[in-house]
Amino acid sequence: MNQDCIKIVVGSQNPVKINAVRNAIASLYPGSTVECTGMHAPSGVPDQPMTAKQTREGAENRVRFCQQQVDADFYVALEGGVDVFEYGPSTFAYVVVANHSRLSVGRSAILPLPTSVYQALEKGEELGDVMDRLFNTQNIKQKGGAIGLLTNGQATRESTYTEALLLAMAPFLYEELYDK
Repeated sequence: MNQDCIKIVVGSQNPVKINAVRNAIASLYPGSTVECTGMHAPSGVPDQPMTAKQTREGAENRVRFCQQQVDADFYVALEGGVDVFEYGPSTFAYVVVANHSRLSVGRSAILPLPTSVYQALEKGEELGDVMDRLFNTQNIKQKGGAIGLLTNGQATRESTYTEALLLAMAPFLYEELYDK
């Protein structure tokens, strides 16, 4: 990897995801120029993943697709999903980051969801659409997301993605400590 310019491909064209990746990588490599571009990358899972397994698979599939399309220093995918845990329904994201020799998987913090929201998702709606209807917003998934709405803006979709990616980058920052 050229430390002067780090080329990153994000498996999405959503500006929230691209900004989160750009900000996280730039903070980890402060002396480098970060070139971060998004591309359409199919997840191979439903538009609204309903299990942790589907969510992780979606992110992994997006990274693999990007790796096959273009040469870059890092490939990143962030996939938001929902699942029901022993304490109730929640939303979260999986982040998958890879280079040519390593893949790292991380997961964001979870946000508890109201039962009524989860029930709408079970009927086939996407979380962003449900939240737009509940809060009278438009295209919230490309803004603060459900996270921003349900925390009064104290956390956002972007801040949550940024933190998850920072954590997932540890094996790249200290390669000698991690198995390949």
